[in-house]
Amino acid sequence: MSAVTVGPGTRVSLHFTIEMEDGQVVDSTREKSPASFEFGDGNLLPGFEKALEGLSAKEQARLRIAPEQGFGMPNPNNVQRFSVNDFNEMELEPGLMISFADPSGELPGVVQSIEGDKVMVDFNHPLAGRMLFFDVEILSVELI
Repeated sequence: MSAVTVGPGTRVSLHFTIEMEDGQVVDSTREKSPASFEFGDGNLLPGFEKALEGLSAKEQARLRIAPEQGFGMPNPNNVQRFSVNDFNEMELEPGLMISFADPSGELPGVVQSIEGDKVMVDFNHPLAGRMLFFDVEILSVELI
């Protein structure tokens, strides 16, 4: 009998590390409990999930995830202009992450620039447009 591989109809347990091109670690399970998911359940971005397809238990891989398969490309429409007065007395500076109320919950935005009384806030995912490396160690793959 051949080994079960990651794909539709499987439950996967793995350790992973996500790094940017400069080696900065974005997320990791290495010092924690392993991650588990059912293939196609939406817990992993489709590009990360597709990169795992065909791997089996005990395999390790370093997978390159292009922006289009990761968090997408930045959308210029997701950068919004606000008045500095919209932020009450908050001390604003580029790079500051602010949580905004949204009908669907909280929406994080990053202050991109402050020019006079205008504040540009970027609502793109912080990893949008970034090449990522997905180091994985598949612990188990089971049919479900």
